Amino acid sequence: MTDQEKADKIVYKLMYPLDAFSQWMQIDIINVSPGACEIKAEIRSDMLNGFNVCHGGVTFSLADSAFAFASNSRGVQALSIETSISHSRPVLSGDIITASARELNLSSRLAIYDVVLTNQNNESVAFFKGTVFRTGKQWEF
Repeated sequence: MTDQEKADKIVYKLMYPLDAFSQWMQIDIINVSPGACEIKAEIRSDMLNGFNVCHGGVTFSLADSAFAFASNSRGVQALSIETSISHSRPVLSGDIITASARELNLSSRLAIYDVVLTNQNNESVAFFKGTVFRTGKQWEF
């Protein structure tokens, strides 16, 4: 099995089908490759806060899903140990938000990822950074 086939199987067949929250967000997986993932979702009215803008937890969750898929795509089960997000622009109902995760650093036990969130106009709306602990346990096929 190639690295790409392994990444596809982990994300599409093992992780996403069991990820009820990503499914509730109606996330579409655009692309996955070893150490990277791109997903998107449309912001719905039930995702807005009291200011009528997207709740920060929704954009965080979108970034977190891309981060999770990217960090597990190499075949080793990985769990988040530290994350942060900075929001740079309001996200509104109807916006299509894309989260693009890429690996910045990989070691046997830790990996660091950067996730950029953009809207349908290719404007950056948030920047996420996360670190995972790589358990050493392989995904089973």
